[in-house]
Amino acid sequence: MGAQVNSLPGVGAEIVGVNLARELSTEEFGQVRAAYAEHGIIFFRDQSISEEQHIAFARRWAPIDINRFLTAHPKHPEIAVLTKEADQQENIGGAWHTDHSYDQIPAMGSILVARELPPAGGNTVFASMYRAYEALAEDMKRRLAGLRAVHSARHIFGKGAEYGKARGGRIGNADAAEHLVDSVHPVVITHPLSGKKALYVNSAYTIRIEGMPEAESQNLLAELFAHCVRPEFSHEFVWRPGSIAMWDNRSTWHWAKNDYHGHRREMHRITLAGEALSPGE
Repeated sequence: MGAQVNSLPGVGAEIVGVNLARELSTEEFGQVRAAYAEHGIIFFRDQSISEEQHIAFARRWAPIDINRFLTAHPKHPEIAVLTKEADQQENIGGAWHTDHSYDQIPAMGSILVARELPPAGGNTVFASMYRAYEALAEDMKRRLAGLRAVHSARHIFGKGAEYGKARGGRIGNADAAEHLVDSVHPVVITHPLSGKKALYVNSAYTIRIEGMPEAESQNLLAELFAHCVRPEFSHEFVWRPGSIAMWDNRSTWHWAKNDYHGHRREMHRITLAGEALSPGE
């Protein structure tokens, strides 16, 4: 019967009728890939996959991009382990962002598998940068055409960064962050899979608009950041045992809610290598 794709309000689609514990047929994988390109975020329910199967599914998409700042799985370095213990206050990813925009070649996407969930809370909210761009006024679209933005990781992962301090040993390798060269990407991109235009800035890693006076740059970014999180562009995914989310870092933002204090949550993430981004012209 193949994959069935059910669109969700705001952003994303839930895919049913596939079993990620086995290798998908060419037809099934094509359906899943098309849904990913179109919606930017796809969800799977009631899956039971091992770490090895997680890695095998990821490798079918692209080479794996090992995150240099997060805790790696002890047996599978391809997998980043995102954990909040019951006695910890701060989670990882608890603010709007998109993964790896600070890299010269940004990540294609991420595949997140739920391994241990709290009894309630811990949902992840996603926002569509396709829809955010489409909803811009025409004069704003003209203003953004040709602009490029600077992205950095030092203020998040570098030495002395408050984000890393608050998360103890779960964030590391500050020296690597200090030596990263800030990346510059188009503010509006043409998505390499869908061909659609998307906003490519985010409130975690985008620090300024290239060549623009500082005050004007910060005002423009603040306006874009507020626009991107409008409720009509977003969907809150409720995790359940066996849930898997795969999002496109070029066309979505995400935010892991930190509302389950006193309970443990463990997620396994694989990040997929991407390609240079083309401006949305």
